[in-house]
Amino acid sequence: MSTHGPAEPADTGDAGRPTSADENSADPTATTPTGSAAASRGRGREAKKGSLLRELPVLLVIAFVLALLVKTFLVQAFFIPSGSMEQTLHGCTGCTGDRVLVNKVPYWFGEPEPGDIVVFQGPDTWSPEIAVEEPTNWFTGAALTLGRAIGVAPPSEDDYVKRVIATEGQTVECCDPQGRVMVDGEPLDEPYIHQDSPLNTGGSGGREFPPVTVPEGRLWVMGDHRSASADSKQHMDDQYAGTIAVDDVIGKAALIVWPLDRFTLLDSPDIQAGQADAAGAVGPEPAPVQDTAALAAPYVLGLGGALPLTAWRRRRRSRGARLTGPSRRPPGTGWRRVRRPVQTRPGRETHTD
Repeated sequence: MSTHGPAEPADTGDAGRPTSADENSADPTATTPTGSAAASRGRGREAKKGSLLRELPVLLVIAFVLALLVKTFLVQAFFIPSGSMEQTLHGCTGCTGDRVLVNKVPYWFGEPEPGDIVVFQGPDTWSPEIAVEEPTNWFTGAALTLGRAIGVAPPSEDDYVKRVIATEGQTVECCDPQGRVMVDGEPLDEPYIHQDSPLNTGGSGGREFPPVTVPEGRLWVMGDHRSASADSKQHMDDQYAGTIAVDDVIGKAALIVWPLDRFTLLDSPDIQAGQADAAGAVGPEPAPVQDTAALAAPYVLGLGGALPLTAWRRRRRSRGARLTGPSRRPPGTGWRRVRRPVQTRPGRETHTD
């Protein structure tokens, strides 16, 4: 005869709640603290990956818009394929064509000055200096546009790079007894000239040309490689007397960025120093400081535009971390909340009719 009494029912605690000893057997889905942390980290990684994939198209659109704005208003890269600016800019056959950055900021507040190297769209009366094969489909067209934007593809046939010689109201002609170009009767100081045109030959191949007064809102431009440049002198017979419109200037060539062994700033010499001396001008030249500030302006503005985007992304990451971070449940408790049926909740009674 057994001395043991009937088996006692398991202690279910208050209102049938399982004790901590039976918790794991009552709920096999309960996780240990270590498993909970690992699951939380896994969810965090999945959330970050999903967030990045969702944000990637938006970031690409923002990057495209910023690049378009920078190209339109600040700086643009150009590939120099012609030899008309030798040897200030390399572009001749057999040479490594220079890639230059064209700065558009200086002409927000003023107009091109004598000595500036400018990139511009030539008038319809100018014949192209280079031949560019037109794209045959949308893909090659898009690739050509992108290549021109970053300066690795030849520019359009109507894009030119020359040096400003005279501005509106000035009279330019050639030559003085030493064979120099003159503006308003004073010879220019042009140490950059490479292979000047021959003297006393006559015709379009010679160096001489009669006086031309530059109309309002226009510029007289010439290449540094005078004997190989189709510039204002070569187009004196057109309706503009060889001049170009200030509004057609894209920007000022400010920096050679490729090849790296030619990385340098492009200066704007005071080629009309004789006119300034004749007018009694004195004092230091502010142009170098202004040019440096203008060159730095695009990068300062670009940094200012990037800061709000960076702050926005940081806020989104912080918010995502708060939403998907580890549980705030006290560590080491080992319990998991079990939802009770309505009938077993304290303070509730079931009424039947």
